[in-house]
Amino acid sequence: MNVRFEGEVFRWEARTDSDWYFVALPPVLSADIRETQTYRRGFGGVRVEASIGGSTWRTSIFPQAGGSYVLPLKRAVRDAEGIDADAVIEVALVVLDA
Repeated sequence: MNVRFEGEVFRWEARTDSDWYFVALPPVLSADIRETQTYRRGFGGVRVEASIGGSTWRTSIFPQAGGSYVLPLKRAVRDAEGIDADAVIEVALVVLDA
């Protein structure tokens, strides 16, 4: 499954010393992934290859309380692509087989 979406970057607020940033997948896209992806890793994660600008990396997307998946954004990617909190970014995802 190959998909593209736009989303707003947000900082994980559960801990004030946190430096974790994410972008949420749209609810409809999250539902499609949940329906087609039967294999999940720890914490319900689904393996993906993500691309933003010129950066591509492998990671997992994780379900959040509202039902949408979230993509963690590594500091190296944020720095390389000039991504700040509250930025709206375009993401390309390839959902990988187990």
